[in-house]
Amino acid sequence: MRHGVYAVLALDGDVLITHQAEPDPEFQLPGGGIDPGESPLRALHREVYEETGWTITGARRIGAYRRFTYMPEYDKWAEKLCTIYLARPARRLGPPSEPGHQALWVPARDAAQILDNEGDRHFLGRAFDLL
Repeated sequence: MRHGVYAVLALDGDVLITHQAEPDPEFQLPGGGIDPGESPLRALHREVYEETGWTITGARRIGAYRRFTYMPEYDKWAEKLCTIYLARPARRLGPPSEPGHQALWVPARDAAQILDNEGDRHFLGRAFDLL
């Protein structure tokens, strides 16, 4: 089991998503795994910054889903428990520092068709119901 945290970040009708080039190209909500000893919120701030270059504020949990995926960095299949937060983008500090990631602002109405996994698409819709 690998615990991870991800964020729906909306601003003026657009959503900030990330494109991960490897191991397979994928559009996803920004976020990732929680390191040992790290709190979920600290991991969320770190992962969003690494994958987008943005800081965030006001994170609140909106749900979770499970996903089974291959993790090449560990050379194994993993069950991921993905906790999703709704947060506000605060400030862009620079480009993503995570190799192979590109941050993209897309219109909210298009984001659901762009995101590659069903869990991300579901919680994107749920976040907009809450806004």
